[in-house]
Amino acid sequence: MWEPGLPAMQAPRYFSHTEAMPSQASQLPQKARSTIIVEAGRHKPPRIVCGNYMNILIVGPSWVGDMVMAQTLFQCLRQRHPDCQIDVLAPEWSRPILERMPEVRQALSFPLGHGALELATRRRIGKSLAGRYDQAILLPNSLKSALVPYFAGIPKRTGWRGEFRYVLLNDVRTLDKTRYPLMIERFMALAYAPGAELPTPYPRPSLQIDPLTRDAALTKFGLQLDRPVLALCPGAEFGESKRWPSEHYAKVAETKIREGWQVWLFGSKNDHSVGEDIRQRLIPGLREEAVNLSGETSLAEAIDLLSCADSVVSNDSGLMHVAAALNRPLVAVYGSTSPGFTPPLADKVEVVRLGLECSPCFERTCRFGHYNCLRQLLPQPVTDALQRLQGDVVEVH
Repeated sequence: MWEPGLPAMQAPRYFSHTEAMPSQASQLPQKARSTIIVEAGRHKPPRIVCGNYMNILIVGPSWVGDMVMAQTLFQCLRQRHPDCQIDVLAPEWSRPILERMPEVRQALSFPLGHGALELATRRRIGKSLAGRYDQAILLPNSLKSALVPYFAGIPKRTGWRGEFRYVLLNDVRTLDKTRYPLMIERFMALAYAPGAELPTPYPRPSLQIDPLTRDAALTKFGLQLDRPVLALCPGAEFGESKRWPSEHYAKVAETKIREGWQVWLFGSKNDHSVGEDIRQRLIPGLREEAVNLSGETSLAEAIDLLSCADSVVSNDSGLMHVAAALNRPLVAVYGSTSPGFTPPLADKVEVVRLGLECSPCFERTCRFGHYNCLRQLLPQPVTDALQRLQGDVVEVH
């Protein structure tokens, strides 16, 4: 989860600052409401037909990368229902991501932390959303994530089967992992009828950048674009088994600085020490060309600054998916995880991994204690991948 730059927690608030009270906001016009047909039975999910548009509530995931990949669902919904209105109920930290997705009308801040039940609070939030949505789509598979749409009485509540929540959903899907091996496929499938073929080619996440906020971030941190920028993302909230060693990152940084590049390091406040370790491994004269932004930026600023990068090297992390959604030339380093489940989706991507017999294990820590899938992956293959990516300039969208 992203931490730096988040506002202090205030009293629970369930609507965005631009949102009116439920009786005034997000209501379908009377003409549209009169054309909505809901058909439901004990064993039959509602079928909603809306003459003009439908309001859809997405219960969003709790990780940066998952939220970025969720945009593929929003894109599919817009393809099926061009005039639909999509709101996303998610942690406040995700707002900068959602605000950069043109498919999303608004982000609704969810005040409860990951794992907290607080049934009364969820019921109160659900009641406050009653009558505003025609369908809810749940991306988490937890029982807790199904409570708010249920309490809101949303006519159609769609999600994958999990944690005995079939009582709370009325459009329950059974996941076939062999049919949908990719996470984005599992998200996209919820936009269609059960068993429907997904349209190809698949949509890709694409975050939109405002040049004004990007320039403001550059000014705030005293950054210049007079030389090519290599962005390094050495952190991973998942655990040590995703983190390529600092000494390898430092070697890549040294190589590019000697070629005339500057290096920006990104991450949360938990990654600040890793960024400093990388900088300190550079000799004086080169060290000054590396700026450690980890823990210094908000997530919004990190996204805007990352859009300036000419190339990115990242672990399998949330920022890897952000860089891909910004269409930055990207080298993705994989250790304990697999690009076969959550690959970066962009035009210019190189995946570097050893593919040892013991990987992917998807464990947070190495059960053998050696982390060879990362430690034995030396800097040269990554610098070679960067060299292959340095072709045509990819414009910022």
